[in-house]
Amino acid sequence: MRHALVFGASGQIGLPLLGALRRDGWRVSAVSRHDQHDEPGLHWLRGDFARLEELPRRVDAIFSCGPLDGFARWYAASRVEAPRVVAFGSTSVETKRGSADPDERDVAARLREGEATLFAEAGERAAAATVLRPTLIYGAGRDATLTRIAAIAQRWGRFPLPRNATGLRQPVHVDDLAAAAFACVSASASHGQGYALPGGETLRYRDMVARVLAVLEPPPKLIELPSPVFNLALLAAQATGHATGLGEAAVRRMRSDLAFDLGPAQRDFGYAPRRFLPERSMFDPR
Repeated sequence: MRHALVFGASGQIGLPLLGALRRDGWRVSAVSRHDQHDEPGLHWLRGDFARLEELPRRVDAIFSCGPLDGFARWYAASRVEAPRVVAFGSTSVETKRGSADPDERDVAARLREGEATLFAEAGERAAAATVLRPTLIYGAGRDATLTRIAAIAQRWGRFPLPRNATGLRQPVHVDDLAAAAFACVSASASHGQGYALPGGETLRYRDMVARVLAVLEPPPKLIELPSPVFNLALLAAQATGHATGLGEAAVRRMRSDLAFDLGPAQRDFGYAPRRFLPERSMFDPR
C-alpha cells in the first residue's frame, strides 16, 4: 500500500485530495493545525511547518496544499524520504512580479524562492518534484477572492466595480486542483516541472463577478462606476475596514488579462478543468 504525507490536508484543496488518495487505496498521514479524527487508512498529525508531531521516516509521496515558501523551507530541513513531491504554488509568481504594491512583489519573490528551493533540494535527494500554480481558486467557500466578493455583495445588496473591468480570468475549482495533484503524481512527464492550472473557461472579470452575484439569493446588483467615483468609494470602504487587501494594484489588475495556457498540464497528466458554472453553496464560508 502506497503511503502519502499531505500538508494542508484540512484545507480547501487538501480535503478533496485526501478523498482521491483514499479511494485509490493510499495510506495517508495528514497534517493539520487543528485536531482531527483518525479513520481507517488516515492518520492525522497536528502541527505546522514550525512544529510537527513525529513524521513517518519514509513515504511514497509528499503533497503540499499550503503556502509554498513555508513548505520549501520545511522540506529543505526535513529528513523524510520521498521519491515524489507535489506542491502547490500560485500564478501570482508571475502576475504580481511587477506589481506597484511592494507587498505583492514580496509575495511573488517568496513564491519564486520557494520554487527554486524545492527543485534544488529535490535534485539533491534524487526526488522528482512538481509545482502546480493555480489561477483564481473557488468552490469550497474558503478562498479570499470570489467568496469575499459574494459576502460583501450579500451584505450590501450590491457590488461595485470600476468600468472596463474586462481583464481576462480563469477561475479554477478546488476539486479540479486536487484531481491534478493526484494525476500528476504518477506522470513521469511532470517530474521537475511547474505548471499553470487555470480553469476551463476564460472570461472577463466583470462577467465572472456577474455570474457569482447571479447565484446568490436574492441576487445583488452589479454597479459599474466611473473610475474616479469607484476610487472614492474604495477609499471610503478601506477607511471603514470593508476593503482590506484591495489596493490600487489589485484594482488595476481588474483591467489586465491574467490568462494562462492549460496545454502543458493537459498534455502531461490529462488536466481537464471544468467551465465556470458557480453555485451558491460554493461561496458559503466554511
